[in-house]
Amino acid sequence: MTRPDPAPLTYAAAGVDTAAGDRAVELMKQAVAATHGPEVMGGIGAFAGLMDISAIKDYRRPLLASSTDGVGTKIAIARALDVHDTIGQDLVAMVVDDIVVVGAKPLAMTDYIACGKVVPERIADIVRGIAEGCRLAGCALVGGETAEHPGLMAPEDYDVAGAAVGVVEADELLGPERVRTGDVIIGMDASGLHSNGYSLVRAVMDAAGLDLEQHVPELGRTLGEELLEPTRIYTADLLAVLEDERTRGAIHALSHVTGGGLAANLARVMPQGLAARVDRARWEPAPVFAQIQRWGQVPQRDLEGTLNLGIGMIALVGAEQADAVLQLLTERGLPSRVLGEVLAQEQLPEAHGPLEHVVTGAKGVEGGAVMMTGQHPGWD
Repeated sequence: MTRPDPAPLTYAAAGVDTAAGDRAVELMKQAVAATHGPEVMGGIGAFAGLMDISAIKDYRRPLLASSTDGVGTKIAIARALDVHDTIGQDLVAMVVDDIVVVGAKPLAMTDYIACGKVVPERIADIVRGIAEGCRLAGCALVGGETAEHPGLMAPEDYDVAGAAVGVVEADELLGPERVRTGDVIIGMDASGLHSNGYSLVRAVMDAAGLDLEQHVPELGRTLGEELLEPTRIYTADLLAVLEDERTRGAIHALSHVTGGGLAANLARVMPQGLAARVDRARWEPAPVFAQIQRWGQVPQRDLEGTLNLGIGMIALVGAEQADAVLQLLTERGLPSRVLGEVLAQEQLPEAHGPLEHVVTGAKGVEGGAVMMTGQHPGWD
């Protein structure tokens, strides 16, 4: 007896639906095109994104800045709620706000989405969010890739990553070498948890038996809505401060508060010999941070070494221009406040108590120090 011939295998039978990929592109085209100015050449579907960058020929010494990142396990919350139109803004924020830290203007961004199965509407929602983030940052979305990985990822699984490039004039580069004693530390409010620390947040949820759909009175909305609040994008506001005649030269360094928390990220832009003294009493974190602490009985030191605690970006500013910077940020609708000052490291007082501590060095940077003092209003 002969065995019947096996059915022929196709790419679709193997789990890859190219037609679904094409449908996703059609659904996202308009949103992507909305980020394009006259400097973007070509359209969607080309092998490479093209931009006319002849404008940088007027720079005296242009430096290119690049950054790449993802959004981590916040994606698990988006998947659980089947809400995918905000995760793209998170991605843009994590990438472009690292570029503006050196004073660079983001020019172009690309994205990469890996998934177990292409669901056109879901992919289009993600990319629409990326396009909206690029619009807020003033950055063109010039390319991307969606890769279907059946057998490697479950059908509902996906992950996103992005990369961007920007430009800054060499003699306007921000960083530790510009920081001076007497500089004022200005903190800009976060919109929420942003896009780091979600492994801790999800562990707290599991331990406390919390449901994403439950309404939390302290938050004024459901837990899921709070956890999916898009990451604030600071790029446009900071570029406005850097370019405005009233505040030109005011900012000496910037720090994007992401994984590791405020102190560790601020330490990355502190020069050796100097220290930033930050007073927690200067701001009250949004209620979600206190709730996470209570639900998980998370030690405060661990909490602030993981989450942003309500401050998403920090500027080290010359004291004589600090008021002008705060005024301009306020005019632009970005709540900001003075958190402390920069002093010589030998001037730091001794730390007292479990909450008063000094952080030195982070992510391979051998720089200055950051001292955390005081306590947030309303916190024990």
